[in-house]
Amino acid sequence: METTHGTVPPSIPAVLEAARMEDLRLRLDEFDIVHCHGEFFHAALLGERRRHSLTTIHWRVDELDRAIFFETFPDLPVAAISAAQGAMLPASNRAGVVHHGIAEDRYAPGDGAGGYLAFVGRMTDQKRPDRAIRVADAAGRPIRLAGTIDVGNPTYFEREVRPLLSDAATYVGPLGDTAKGELLGGAEALLFPVDWPEPFGLVMIEAMACGTPVVAWDRGSVREIVEDGVTGFVVSSEEEAVAGVARARRLDRAGVRRRFEERFTAARMARDYLALYHKLLEA
Repeated sequence: METTHGTVPPSIPAVLEAARMEDLRLRLDEFDIVHCHGEFFHAALLGERRRHSLTTIHWRVDELDRAIFFETFPDLPVAAISAAQGAMLPASNRAGVVHHGIAEDRYAPGDGAGGYLAFVGRMTDQKRPDRAIRVADAAGRPIRLAGTIDVGNPTYFEREVRPLLSDAATYVGPLGDTAKGELLGGAEALLFPVDWPEPFGLVMIEAMACGTPVVAWDRGSVREIVEDGVTGFVVSSEEEAVAGVARARRLDRAGVRRRFEERFTAARMARDYLALYHKLLEA
């Protein structure tokens, strides 16, 4: 867009969302169920059709903006992406829980022979890459960190992460799917040291798809996603995480991949959403 229009105002995303909502309004009668992955504008547009709609929110739902939203639209059915997220929703909005899934062939199993740990996520205090570096150092492992500089917390990387980088702790920047699969597949384990009520944590199932165990902090959805002692370890401190890293080598990577196939494929996710659609139509 910048090539075509030059510098654009920051309101452009909101304008484009309004334009898509107009597209939806003009075709609303064509659909049995309208499933929205936005968070706000669509609820007013749907009006009486709200009871035959479903909303998926991909962020935390315990802050003031969502509280006002749900108070205004108590009849909007919401599919939580984890039970932890769903517990924060008002009872009147809870339509069910559908864990995320990804295509079964999106990532290939890896052998974990790279001899390093991996961190994949936004460079922010919610994801805590600094904590991951400290755990790797204490565990005597090199670590490779991938992800974007968080636009909502742009100084965090320079202040908290860059001073910890070294030959043993390298930042490789944002990665596409192929490079991410290679990074995860070669890692002994993924560190997921979150410090917020994680709504889901997609990278955990991406790691599992590669057969890579996950060592994750017990926040938000983590205990729903990671099966302790099977697909990784759920921890509450850096000391526990160091012990988890040592134990991760002994987990069966084929078994980690198998649990991904059983629990977190896109096909399973689609079946779960279809079941919710039918439930809404029958109601």
